[in-house]
Amino acid sequence: MVGELAYTPGFWSLLMRLLQRYVLFELLRVFALALSGLTVLLVVVGVVGEAAKSGLGPVQIMQILPYIVPSLLPFTIPATLLLTACVVYGRMSGDQEVTATKAAGINVSAILYPSFILGAFLSLATFVLTDQFIPWARGNIENIITLAMEDIFLDLLRANNQVTDTQKGVAVMVTRVEGKTLISPTFRYTPAGGNAVTIRAQEATVNFDLEEQEIILNLSGAYVETANQGTAWFEHDTRSFPLPMKIELPRPRNLTIHSIRKELGEVQTAYKDFDERRAAFVAMTLTQGKFSRYITPEFIGYKQKIDFLRDRYNRLHTEVHSRLALACSCFFFVLVGSPFSILQGKRQFLTNFFLCFVPILLLYYPLILLSMNLSKYGIVDAAWAMWSGNFILGCAGWSVLRKVLRH
Repeated sequence: MVGELAYTPGFWSLLMRLLQRYVLFELLRVFALALSGLTVLLVVVGVVGEAAKSGLGPVQIMQILPYIVPSLLPFTIPATLLLTACVVYGRMSGDQEVTATKAAGINVSAILYPSFILGAFLSLATFVLTDQFIPWARGNIENIITLAMEDIFLDLLRANNQVTDTQKGVAVMVTRVEGKTLISPTFRYTPAGGNAVTIRAQEATVNFDLEEQEIILNLSGAYVETANQGTAWFEHDTRSFPLPMKIELPRPRNLTIHSIRKELGEVQTAYKDFDERRAAFVAMTLTQGKFSRYITPEFIGYKQKIDFLRDRYNRLHTEVHSRLALACSCFFFVLVGSPFSILQGKRQFLTNFFLCFVPILLLYYPLILLSMNLSKYGIVDAAWAMWSGNFILGCAGWSVLRKVLRH
């Protein structure tokens, strides 16, 4: 009875599903452990240290961690997935499980499918994280940092009744601070090479604009004193000054692909408009013979604007293809790592990982960075340049896969 069952199509289908489920479970288990460990390491060593250097306290660090941790995943998932494939398939090959699978008449591709499916799924997840979550998360991080800067600024005023930045020429003095309201504040701002401006008010509230690196003051009962214009009184007034404590924010890729494509259309329209204006300007100048107009600010302005729009277009175009290509690298990593680990099964899994990852580290990522820089300057087209690294990985993976399937 058992012998008859072993030769039925249903039995082999059930056996294959069980085997694939076993492989997928092993991949998910190792991937979850490795990803958790690597992410925690990066958070503790990198993010927390940099946040502390920027003046953020433990409370602010804990507030931004829920946004930072997922933001790291697009960078940690590909390498972790490659390590997972090397561990699982290297162990299976070393324990002769792959040989047993072949002896049972099951093609090796059956146990490779789970890794390919997982790689495709994680490529999609990485793209969604990069395109949707990270811009939203970085906006929330900026809001938390803004509130933290306000708290630090107000705490300094409460403790010392003044904050001074001689490099920027900003000095703030208060009688006391009630919540976020400054009582009887005095602001003095001396711009480089300019005259000092002194503002005295009955009270004022402050808001921080980190994007413009400014303090926005909402004044009540304010006297403004300048060296040239004398004194003026305002019942309500709004002024802005440079931040006395500047915090450097990372340059965020804070646009979704939908927003990027919309801006690409606007940039193309503006570029065409300015190019037509410049052509009309050149034609008019040649007709009138007034060649000195080529050095006027108007003509130079056309060139500068066109150069700016061309550069903006190249950067936006590169951003779209770099996100897609880097997200898809998850699939191409397992396409190389899974069959390679089966061929090298007698070696330690860490050896397999380094034999795969070192060429990727030395060739793939430099090629991607080179393609990205050349695309931003318009030297090459990002539509194919950003995919060159994945194309090479795909060729290498297909070559190794053929050997595994053949033998």
